[in-house]
Amino acid sequence: MKLGVIAANGKAGRVIVEEAVSRNIDVTAIVRGENKTAAKSMIQKDLFDLTYEDVKEFDVLIDAFGAWTPETLPQHTTSLLYLSDILSGKPNRLLVVGGAGGLYTDSSHTTRLMDGKDFPEAFYPLASSMSDSLDALRKRSDVNWTYVSPAADFRADGERTGDYLLRGEEFSVNEKGESFISYKDYAIAMIDEALSGKHVQERISVLSK
Repeated sequence: MKLGVIAANGKAGRVIVEEAVSRNIDVTAIVRGENKTAAKSMIQKDLFDLTYEDVKEFDVLIDAFGAWTPETLPQHTTSLLYLSDILSGKPNRLLVVGGAGGLYTDSSHTTRLMDGKDFPEAFYPLASSMSDSLDALRKRSDVNWTYVSPAADFRADGERTGDYLLRGEEFSVNEKGESFISYKDYAIAMIDEALSGKHVQERISVLSK
């Protein structure tokens, strides 16, 4: 399998590349600047300048792009739509590093985690923009996408336990009533999905045991 990781220099991107390299997967970092990852191959290009010619060799593209400021938050949606247009009707798969705020808290899938009264107000704009991007992605039946949501507590410096729980659209907790996962364990789940391709055109979620 050939794998490309967009925004590979970011926190999530770098850990995903490291996990792929540790499994001897042929991985290429797609970055705007110098390659700061463990990948030996790189494409130096902005996401919005990519063409299908740039990515056609990759069986799977992992999109680890993130935007954090008020003026850039809409790029969560515009970037996914751009990549969807590139991959429209193509066999390549697109895996997206998603957010947890849009996970449903009811079986009817009408209420989201971010709609709860205890959801941190400071995180709402980011959660809302990422949820909007998933809504846009759901409309693309012409793309082999998979959206991977982390647990509510996504720990950049957490340890690699080597294990995780795979869940679906609904917010869930482990046996201790906790919802967290480290970037390193999330990367394991992401690479597992890249290899298996079991959840095309689905949102899945992962958390630590």
